[in-house]
Amino acid sequence: MSHAHVEAGAPPRLPLPEFIALIAMLFATIAFSIDAMLPALPEIAQQLTPADPNKAQLIVTSFVLGMGLGTLFAGPLSDSFGRRNVIMAGAVLYCAASAVAMIAPSLETVLAARIVQGLGAAGPRVVSLALVRDLYKGREMARVVSFAMMIFTLVPAVAPLAASGIIAAWGWRAIFAAFILFAAIAMGWMLARQPETLPPSARRPLAIGPLWQALREVLANRVVLTAIAVQTLCFGCLFGTLSSTQQLFDQTFGRGESFPLWFALIALLSSSASMINAALVVRLGMRRMISTTLWAQVALAGGFAAAWASGLLSGGLLAGGAAFPVYILWTTSVFMMAGLVLGNLNAIALEPLGHIAGMAASVSGALSTVLAVMIAAPLGLAFDGTPLPLALGVCLLSLGGASLMLTLPKREGAALPK
Repeated sequence: MSHAHVEAGAPPRLPLPEFIALIAMLFATIAFSIDAMLPALPEIAQQLTPADPNKAQLIVTSFVLGMGLGTLFAGPLSDSFGRRNVIMAGAVLYCAASAVAMIAPSLETVLAARIVQGLGAAGPRVVSLALVRDLYKGREMARVVSFAMMIFTLVPAVAPLAASGIIAAWGWRAIFAAFILFAAIAMGWMLARQPETLPPSARRPLAIGPLWQALREVLANRVVLTAIAVQTLCFGCLFGTLSSTQQLFDQTFGRGESFPLWFALIALLSSSASMINAALVVRLGMRRMISTTLWAQVALAGGFAAAWASGLLSGGLLAGGAAFPVYILWTTSVFMMAGLVLGNLNAIALEPLGHIAGMAASVSGALSTVLAVMIAAPLGLAFDGTPLPLALGVCLLSLGGASLMLTLPKREGAALPK
C-alpha cells in the first residue's frame, strides 16, 4: 500500500548512488558498534575487570542482546510513527547510551549502556530495510540492498583498524565518542536529504494484538521454527567467535598488536561468501547450500579441535609454523559460514509468512539473536588460553544445525524464493 502512496506523490527519491551510500551507513551502525570494540577489550579488562579478563567479552554480546530485543519492536513502531522518526529516536538512544558508556565507572555500567546502545541501533538495522521497501520493489529493492551490503562488508575490515588508532591517541573510552560522531553524521545526512517515505495515511495504529498474533503464527509453523533454530545456532557460532577472537590473537598467538590487520584480512576474505552464495543458490537451492555449509563446518571445526587437542598444532612439529595460519583459515571459514547460510535461512523462515513479512522478520530476527547470545556468552567465557573450547563449541553447534536441517522437507516448494 505504501508503494502506491510513494509513487503517487510525495517523497522524491535521492539519486541512487547517494541513497545506497546512506542505507549502507545506516546498516554499518551495527558492524561498527561491534567490531570497533574488539581492540579495546584488553584495556577494558585491565581497567574494569582485572580479576576476570574474560568478562570483557560481554561488551560484544551485551550489545547484540539489546539489538535483538530492539529488533522485535523497531519494525512495528516504524509502521505507526514513520521511518525517520523511529530511526532518529533509535539514534538518540544510541548516542545517550554511548555517552554513559564513555564515562562509566564499572564494567557493569558499560554492559548496561551497551544493551541500551543495541536497543537504539535496532532502529537503523530494521527500519532502513523498510525505508528501502517503501521506495523500491522486487528486483530493484534487491539490487539496492545488495549494493548497500557490498559497501557494508567493508566496515568489519576497517573498524578495528580505525578503533586501534583512536585507542592509541585517546584511550578506549574515545571509541564511544566515535560512535556518537558516526551516528550524528548519519542522522544529519538523513534529516537533510531523505524525506519521510511512509505518509501518515499509510501508517498503521500501534497495537500489541498484531505483534502477538504474528508471534503465535511464527511459533506455530514447524518449518519457520526449524529455520529460526538453525539461525540461532549459526549466530551462536558467529558471536562466540567474535567474542573470543581478540583474546586468541593476543594471548594464544601473541599477535595482539597486529590483530586489526589480521581481522581486516579475515573480513575481506569472508565477504566473498555472499557472492559465492548468489552464484550457487539458484542451482543448488537454499536447503542444500545451508546443509552442505554446516556439515563442512562440522568437519573443519572438529578437525581443528582434534589437531589442537592431540598436540599436533598446540605442541607438536606443526605448532611453530602452522598453528596460526590454520587458525586464520578456520576463523575465516566461520565468518564465511554466516554469509552462506544466514540469508538463506531468513528466506526459508519468511517464505510461508509473506502476509506478515515485516512482523515475521522482526520476530524471527529477535528470537534468533537473543537466543544466540545465551549460547555465545558462555562459549566466549569458556576461553582458557587456547582455541579448543571455541572450536568444540562451533563443531557442536554446526552439528546441531546440520541435524535440524535434515528434518526439513527435502523439496523446496515452487513458491520458495531462491
